[in-house]
Amino acid sequence: MALKKLVGFGKQLLRVKVVDCNTEDSRLSRCLNTFDLVALGVGSTLGAGVYVLAGAVARENSGPAIVLSFLIAALASVLAGLCYAEFGARVPKTGSAYLYSYVTVGELWAFITGWNLILSYVIGTSSVARAWSATFDELVGKRIEHFCTEYMSMNAPGILAKYPDMFAVVIIFTLTGLLAFGVKESAMVNKVFTCINVMVLLFMVVSGLVKGTLKNWQLDPEEILHANYSSNSSLNVTDILPTREMLGAGGFMPFGFSGVLSGAATCFYAFVGFDCIATTGEEVKNPQRAIPIGIVSSLLICFVAYFGVSAALTLMMPYYLLDNKSPLPVAFKHVGWGGAKYAVAVGSLCALSTSLLGSMFPLPRIIFAMARDGLLFSFLSRVSERKSPITSTVAAGVMSAIMAFLFDLKDLVDLMSIGTLLAYTLVAACVLVLRYQPEQPSQMYEMANTHEEVELSDSIRVPSMGILPGVEERFSFKTLLFPSHPEPSILSGFSVNICASLMGTLILVFSILAVHGGFAVWNVAVLCVILMVCLLLTFIIWRQPESKTKLSFKVPLLPFLPVFSMFVNVYLMMQLDRGTWIRFSFWMAIGFMIYFCYGIHHSAEAALARSSPKAEMNKCNRDSGASPEKEAFLCNGIDDKEDDDDL
Repeated sequence: MALKKLVGFGKQLLRVKVVDCNTEDSRLSRCLNTFDLVALGVGSTLGAGVYVLAGAVARENSGPAIVLSFLIAALASVLAGLCYAEFGARVPKTGSAYLYSYVTVGELWAFITGWNLILSYVIGTSSVARAWSATFDELVGKRIEHFCTEYMSMNAPGILAKYPDMFAVVIIFTLTGLLAFGVKESAMVNKVFTCINVMVLLFMVVSGLVKGTLKNWQLDPEEILHANYSSNSSLNVTDILPTREMLGAGGFMPFGFSGVLSGAATCFYAFVGFDCIATTGEEVKNPQRAIPIGIVSSLLICFVAYFGVSAALTLMMPYYLLDNKSPLPVAFKHVGWGGAKYAVAVGSLCALSTSLLGSMFPLPRIIFAMARDGLLFSFLSRVSERKSPITSTVAAGVMSAIMAFLFDLKDLVDLMSIGTLLAYTLVAACVLVLRYQPEQPSQMYEMANTHEEVELSDSIRVPSMGILPGVEERFSFKTLLFPSHPEPSILSGFSVNICASLMGTLILVFSILAVHGGFAVWNVAVLCVILMVCLLLTFIIWRQPESKTKLSFKVPLLPFLPVFSMFVNVYLMMQLDRGTWIRFSFWMAIGFMIYFCYGIHHSAEAALARSSPKAEMNKCNRDSGASPEKEAFLCNGIDDKEDDDDL
């Protein structure tokens, strides 16, 4: 009895969501087009980091080879982007990685993903709002900071910020009102700011290429160290002379290929943000086509922008003289164009505005999707007359405003990385699993069959295994490496599930040992063994038959691209410090309390499992209005099957 209850509890945690992929069935307003999605992805990804990150990475890690760092980071990000693009074509619904996990690996993993995405977007919104406030305050002579420090100081170092940021709260509430008013209006504002930001960056790239020189990519450390700096020297823009460590080996790659890889790990986070496109599945006119194009196009545009800015920056000014905090104004001053700092200021504010919208836009939609599925409180799934998720938008704005008002957020920013990288990892794993699963009849199709004729329903389920009726497929190493059926079967799908689970565990162990194990002989030996086993598992998955389902976009080079994406994301997660993981555990403890006390009992899938087929059929007909297309689909499916049986 106890074992039976335990098994039933485990099935509850791993139950998957059945999704009706009818694009016409949506509670939200379908008003966005492909250009809106590209602008949303570019605005969210191409934030203020482009004005700061290039200088810091070039000076400390990569030198002029920062262009290669951005190339490697872009390729790693594209791996995750392709996985998101396939799911966008497969499941055109609101929810992003949360929904993708729900339909593939089960409810518990979906809740973990969604709960961490909420934290990531809340911290992202709050931190960007504070950065917007600080940038504007810098332009007005830090008057806001001086006033708040004098009259509203908070003496709780390490816990709270120095002063409550009222201006950041105003910014967040203004954006909340815009998002609550309507998604089309929000998309229009985003397009305006994104276009201004791109034009400013284009001006900087062209100016840098015109004023720059290739000599800054061919510096000789010996000449610089032995040069006699004078007050009139063009290189003497700082009072601190460069050291051997600052210069490295000189040339295009002064810190070697290891420096390029180190810079790529930092640059990877510059491409975070495109996943907000995946939350628009129920607000796009043609999601199966628009979402893949939007994701891939936005990543390509962002890579060109980062590549161009970093190249222009290192051509204008020697890498060791770049400023860590404001490299572009200093570089333009170095070439005699000091007035360009005003263009940089305008571009920075526009970039912060689009980045803020990109962080705030997906947050209500994740909350809305989880509340609609019953995993969060149901009142959060209410929709306004303009078909906007009004309650979840207000809740998201209040949470973000509280965070921006009280906390400095510097110690919490790394928590964003956990949520994002976990989502990337699960989406890659889900693509890997789903492409090798046998086709299952849709939920409405199964319920229609059960309602009308039980025997007919049973006859439908046998061919779905991908093998002939009456033929049992037994496990053996021959069938594992040389499957006899061109279509996925129950056995091949189960084999992929097991291999993917083992590979996920081995990747986690490999990453922990690679980050913390050092170069001890035993550690290197264990890493080699794990790598060989992962290659074997990848080969076994590769030998299994793929699903022939037609999609508007599919990830190429399966299973290698999703597996490599999992490696990259888990490795970067293991790079985070212990304090970040402790804070993560506290956040997850709160989430598990909500899930096990509320979500597991109010889950829509649990209610679906408890209801009878007839009642559920009636419920689905009421919700969908029993459209003629669905009725025709059901009737045609049953008629076709009867014709097959007659033959």
